[in-house]
Amino acid sequence: MSYDNWGPGTLSAPAKRALPEVPAEPGMVLEDVQSGWVGAVVRIEKSGGMHIVVLEDRRGRTKSFRLGFGFLLDGQAIKLLPPAPRAGTAGAASGTVPAGRTASGSVKVAGQRAQVAKASRIWVEGKHDAELVEKVWGDDLRVEGIVVEPLHGVDDLKAAIADFSPGPGRKLGILVDHLVPDSKESRIAADAMTLPGAAGNVLIVGHPYVDVWQAIRPKTLGIERWPEVPRGTDWKTGILKAFGWPHATAEDIGLGWQKLLGAVRSYADLEASLLGRVEEVIDFLTAP
Repeated sequence: MSYDNWGPGTLSAPAKRALPEVPAEPGMVLEDVQSGWVGAVVRIEKSGGMHIVVLEDRRGRTKSFRLGFGFLLDGQAIKLLPPAPRAGTAGAASGTVPAGRTASGSVKVAGQRAQVAKASRIWVEGKHDAELVEKVWGDDLRVEGIVVEPLHGVDDLKAAIADFSPGPGRKLGILVDHLVPDSKESRIAADAMTLPGAAGNVLIVGHPYVDVWQAIRPKTLGIERWPEVPRGTDWKTGILKAFGWPHATAEDIGLGWQKLLGAVRSYADLEASLLGRVEEVIDFLTAP
């Protein structure tokens, strides 16, 4: 279940009431309902007309969430609002990375060399997914020694996991496109998790988009929404055609993706539904 639009009236209850609206303040301790992440507010940023709150847990790790519904304050559900504007201040520009932070919003580790690659891996569905994860989370992953590998589809996911032979110290975090209830992808993921050794050593998560391209916020690209692609038309081809870009060849598709990827400068340019899932995978692979 997605909590991106969680709010009043979403849960069945005899009586419905509006949730308290609470402005975010530095140091306020919140819990994100969807992920269970608990942390103190360290900063609030504005990107593409949306506000992002960064929560830091007791181990100094940070995660970013979209303001709104889906937070608990002292155990009570609230709607988290942006802080009241102060005279003489301006919101952060879209995608701007603050000094001392990586593109994912994490604190940069000065002088830290990349670790030797661990046995654990992140698998994503294709080259474009891998490039997007690398652009935003690459610095973090090199510090952790985690390698991202493209799968080029999940139809044979169960066999691929079996070949990998996951186990303690050799874990897999897998990010799947269009992982929604009753989809082909959800059935493939459920079947894969029946493999011996998968439980506790494999985590399969996903975003709701047909393709990872859609995880880029439309306003990052200067559009109101992603174009609708007619049924029966290849999705990437349809998108590029709607943009008026070349779309006839595989090279056109690749060049179009590079234009889109070039617009992404940080986590603030991506949808929260992708951010949370990638952070969840990284936490799974790096947990002590």
